Amino acid sequence: MTRVLLLNGPNLGRLGVREPEVYGSLSFADLVESGARWGSELGLEVEVRQTDDESELVHWLHEAVDTRSDVVLNPAAFTHYSYALRDAAAQVTKGGLRLVEVHISNPYAREEFRHLSVVGPVATGTVAGFGFDSYRLALLALAG
Repeated sequence: MTRVLLLNGPNLGRLGVREPEVYGSLSFADLVESGARWGSELGLEVEVRQTDDESELVHWLHEAVDTRSDVVLNPAAFTHYSYALRDAAAQVTKGGLRLVEVHISNPYAREEFRHLSVVGPVATGTVAGFGFDSYRLALLALAG
């Protein structure tokens, strides 16, 4: 069974509370439950995690390389400026694994500073703008 780390960056632990008009009304707990269910349906072993700490997210990407796990990554605000995260993500894809960048909202339909992703150029692909379905679509892509 393919192992997938479904990783989430800063403020995503506040899903359901933070700007529901942008991020929806579902909570992070709902994402954990949905991720496990979608993974099971697709024959994937999915582990959902969230941190507000950039270094922890970098370490989780290192873990993905070391354990040969594919990644679904919502880098959140780190998307736009974290070269440390970009370099760790590149280790995933250059190591022969897949990394799908995910965004709940469409960054290109929001503030201009959100239009730049430093992660996108090293990702296998990007899914954005479909709410929680962005995660499901990313897992579907990894399941083949």
